Amino acid sequence: MSYTISILRRAQKELAQLPSGAYERVRDAIRALAQAPRPSGCLKLAGREGWRIRIGNYRVVYEIDDKRRVVTILHVAHRRDVYR
Repeated sequence: MSYTISILRRAQKELAQLPSGAYERVRDAIRALAQAPRPSGCLKLAGREGWRIRIGNYRVVYEIDDKRRVVTILHVAHRRDVYR
């Protein structure tokens, strides 16, 4: 069963500002989270709620609600900026 993807307005703006090549890779990775919300290489964040996946130099920080089957995208940013 697949999950529903929900993207916060802040994350939508961050995603829209990515360079075109990175945008397409990140978009595809976010879509893949609907089928596998915990893909290989994902990490549970320490010190705060959420999970993280790497797409090159970019990171997607998200939360998973297994009960409602929803993946909520919180942040999409370059690795140097995403955890601030």
